[in-house]
Amino acid sequence: MITASSYFKGMFGHKMYKASISLNGTCPNRDGSRGVGGCIFCSEGGSGEFAASGYSVTNQICQAIDQVRRKAGDNAGYIAYFQSFTNTYCEPEYLAKVLSEASSVQGVEALSIATRPDCLGPAIMEVLSRQAKKMPLFVELGLQTASDETAKSINRCYWTYEYTEAVKDLKDIRANVITHIIFGLPGETRGMMMDTVKLAVDSGSDGYKFTCLYVLENTPLEKLYRDNKVEILGMEEYFDIVEEALKLLPENAVIHRFTGDGPKKLLIAPEWTKNKRQVVNYINRRFGL
Repeated sequence: MITASSYFKGMFGHKMYKASISLNGTCPNRDGSRGVGGCIFCSEGGSGEFAASGYSVTNQICQAIDQVRRKAGDNAGYIAYFQSFTNTYCEPEYLAKVLSEASSVQGVEALSIATRPDCLGPAIMEVLSRQAKKMPLFVELGLQTASDETAKSINRCYWTYEYTEAVKDLKDIRANVITHIIFGLPGETRGMMMDTVKLAVDSGSDGYKFTCLYVLENTPLEKLYRDNKVEILGMEEYFDIVEEALKLLPENAVIHRFTGDGPKKLLIAPEWTKNKRQVVNYINRRFGL
């Protein structure tokens, strides 16, 4: 197992920080293309609640760099991280423009793009292929589950085979693939969660982002939680699942996230994720980091 911090330091020769960017876009399961309402756990801001939306790409990156500059020091590098919504769900020309702008900001040494496997058509892949030849490119795919039945219940609105095809296509252009997996989705057994990990491994994912299912205000998941139709994992139970998942990963797999933490202003459950320092200390002790 390799942590993201050690991986980036080995790759770039120094510590790397992410500068989050919001393009104020949308997703095909929000605008009616494939569905409406988005995934049941997503807030109105998508996954970009922490990004500084409403500004240019350059301004957002510079703002993010300014926030960590004192801690980062002069020798750090930055990854421009297109975080919110589905960042390849746009016109190819627009994607090429914002990627070019981000890569030209001083200090940016790599790009990372969060997206969906069903939003990687030929024209978009051509843009990504050109970019991958210029600087390291990480593409984050929201798999969440390998079960199409679960995917339907959470309104993911794409089939699992589309993920496996997307990973192959991305590897062909030498992009680094990071897979998002959620543990504790409604109705999923421990075996189903491990099946998701196995699928990602077999597909050739380079890195992994694990998170527990958390409940945010004003989401469809909140109603299910209020109606006692969803159980949320406790901290020990969740990290037991993570530990089991880690045993399935190849030695060169990079763990980019052991768990996520939702925005406190919206977070309803689980309570244990609110104390980020406590969770980080627990992860460090349990996994010997």
